[in-house]
Amino acid sequence: MDSKIFEQSLTKDFNKELWSVFLKAVKDYRLVTEGDRIAVCISGGKDSMLLAYCMKLWQKYSPYNFELKYIFVNSGYSEDNITQLKNNAQLFDIPIEIYDAGIFESVRNSGKNPCFVCSRLRRGFLYRTAQESGFNKIALGHHYDDVVETTLMGMLYGSQMQTMLPRIKSKNYNVELIRPLWLAREKNIKKWRDDNSLSFSKCDCTATDGTGKTSKREEIRNLLGYIRKTNPDADKHIFMSSHNVNLENLFSYHIGEEYHSFLDEFT
Repeated sequence: MDSKIFEQSLTKDFNKELWSVFLKAVKDYRLVTEGDRIAVCISGGKDSMLLAYCMKLWQKYSPYNFELKYIFVNSGYSEDNITQLKNNAQLFDIPIEIYDAGIFESVRNSGKNPCFVCSRLRRGFLYRTAQESGFNKIALGHHYDDVVETTLMGMLYGSQMQTMLPRIKSKNYNVELIRPLWLAREKNIKKWRDDNSLSFSKCDCTATDGTGKTSKREEIRNLLGYIRKTNPDADKHIFMSSHNVNLENLFSYHIGEEYHSFLDEFT
């Protein structure tokens, strides 16, 4: 398929659902600025490939001059998945660089929650790679639904009230992490994928094979599916909850190492 057809699909057919919300996030949260050197992380899935293509188009039309590098961390994927990744990258005319990390093997031997360990190891690898290559930002493909799930998951499984922000600074590396698809709904990404007859790879880690366990994120998705039956706006309310925090009605909170309690008002 001609790359111009993909551009028309995104900027015309999915302008309201995807392209406009991408631009809104980029502009409102100042995710891309003059002189940025951004490592765009591609996982092989629909979200990261859409992110890569959006960033490619924004580089073409943006008033800013910035550099992009598309990187794929090979955690130990099968040859079939690698081939599909390369084919998709070619479709979108995206030059990817592959870094072999062997993370799946480390995950299998960790004895801990495999998805959590994999995420931490991949994130650390990305930060180090970006810093060593002189990049000041890392772009990830997390979307609106990821924000909702993460917010709820933190409350139900982590005893914490926090969200997934569109832009954060690394504590250990001089690198920022940005999420330009922060406002994009997954249902619209899926429709974009299907309308363009695209096929993407899924994680083929075998660390959870035979355990019979459902991931915490999958449990949250199932719970949200149930809640939506009686509250169709549940996702919106969860997403917006972090925009409307009243610190006066929180038992305690902290900013970095600085701790605050409701008892502060009584001292």
